[in-house]
Amino acid sequence: MSSVMTDDGLDLIFRKARTHSAWLNKPVDDALLRRVYDLAKMGPTSANMCPMRIIFVKSSEAKERLKPCLHAGNVDKTMAAPVTAILAMEIRFYEQLPKLFPYADAKAWFKDLPENVLESTALRNSSLQGACFILAARALGLDCGPMSGFDNAKVDAAFFAGTTVKSNFLCNLGYGDASKLYPRSPRLDFDEACKFV
Repeated sequence: MSSVMTDDGLDLIFRKARTHSAWLNKPVDDALLRRVYDLAKMGPTSANMCPMRIIFVKSSEAKERLKPCLHAGNVDKTMAAPVTAILAMEIRFYEQLPKLFPYADAKAWFKDLPENVLESTALRNSSLQGACFILAARALGLDCGPMSGFDNAKVDAAFFAGTTVKSNFLCNLGYGDASKLYPRSPRLDFDEACKFV
């Protein structure tokens, strides 16, 4: 029997959660980041392919490698964030399918597909996992600042050279400075975004 999340939980991950750009000078423990991943990995993907890969950028040296990859408007907030997660995707995700989907020869479904189909499949499913990652981080008390304002090719060269992993999006993590938030922007109402057919 399914349970329903309390209003406090819904507030934490949806209604009162905000996208942060200013950060308190408070570190994020590695054990907490492991807990975030261990929740996020439980989300659904096609054939349980789990293409998301993450690099947690924490050290000064790694931050300096990331800095020239960022669009100008994202530099300061990213350098100030305790952690920046590079949420990426394994294009050869099918190599893990014998482990992840042992009920059929799922590797055969994907391994001979064109590169653009593999990449679009990995992008769709890693984005789904990335959304779960943000909700998991919020559920465990972290604030998030997801963004796409960076040069993917530069990030891939700096962090994934020689691999079949490509960056999807970045997410700053830490404890946001709520005093620096803008008022919440509006959202579309149900009737503006949805219809029954």
